[in-house]
Amino acid sequence: MSQLPEHDLPPGRHRLLKEHLMAEIHREEPARPGAKWLRPALAAAAVATAAAVTFVVLPASGSGGGASTQQSGATAAAVLEDIALAAEDAGDPYGEIRDDQFVYIDSKASYARYETGKKTKIFPLRRSEQWKSVDGTRAGLIRQDGRGQWATEPDGVPGRPGSDLSNNYRNLSKLPTNADEMYAWLEKMGPKHAGQETPQAMFVLVGDLIRDAIVPPEQSAALFRAVARIPGVKVVENVVDAVGRRGVAITRDDPDNPTRDEWIFDVKTHEFLGERTVAIEDFSDIKRGQVVGKTAILDRAVVDRAGQRP
Repeated sequence: MSQLPEHDLPPGRHRLLKEHLMAEIHREEPARPGAKWLRPALAAAAVATAAAVTFVVLPASGSGGGASTQQSGATAAAVLEDIALAAEDAGDPYGEIRDDQFVYIDSKASYARYETGKKTKIFPLRRSEQWKSVDGTRAGLIRQDGRGQWATEPDGVPGRPGSDLSNNYRNLSKLPTNADEMYAWLEKMGPKHAGQETPQAMFVLVGDLIRDAIVPPEQSAALFRAVARIPGVKVVENVVDAVGRRGVAITRDDPDNPTRDEWIFDVKTHEFLGERTVAIEDFSDIKRGQVVGKTAILDRAVVDRAGQRP
């Protein structure tokens, strides 16, 4: 098993550092007092690797890869309610999940690498598999095309800083199942997680909880009903994930970066398909409407050990 080099970070860490670097590019004035560009848990790691890190971007393609149009036929609240109802109706297809098991996520992503002063370099679609401990106490595993595989650290002992924001299954099962309580929890925890204005921090936190995870049905429904109340959340239509599946997206413009994250859902089943990040203004050699990150979730399952496929 190979150790992942610091300059070639897994997608989740790339995303966090990309947010920071894009903010630095976009910002023309000194940071306002107390401003935070990185989530507290990752600040030290980012400082240690910043000199070697590049963030990733994906240019828009000619077939639905660019900017989407805001959907006129449905409000964000209506779409999110449909998503919440679908989660409730689906129930729990995985049966009883044991603490010693692992959540398996199979995904594909298409990235390019951007370095200051150089032209964007496009990379082909790449498959990534990851295994995450159900209760967060065991080392996980990531396997990625062209990069080999590497172990991931356990989430840590429950009660330690950051452990309550993990997206391991057992932690997600402890979240509120009531939309009011979930909104209050996001409002409290979001700024600690993302270090941004409260509405955006709440939105970012939900995205990080649902990405690469299995969320229990009741908590999933509560999350999406809470998101419907976040100011600035909107719907976009005709959105395409990394493997060409079209869907409807929930999004919010990021006030600290020239981008917005879009969570893509199947129009009929309301299943979460993936995520993409879109430039909302020109910056560097990136143009408004360009997609600067694109993923597709292909499979989710629960397995008995890291490295095992369903």
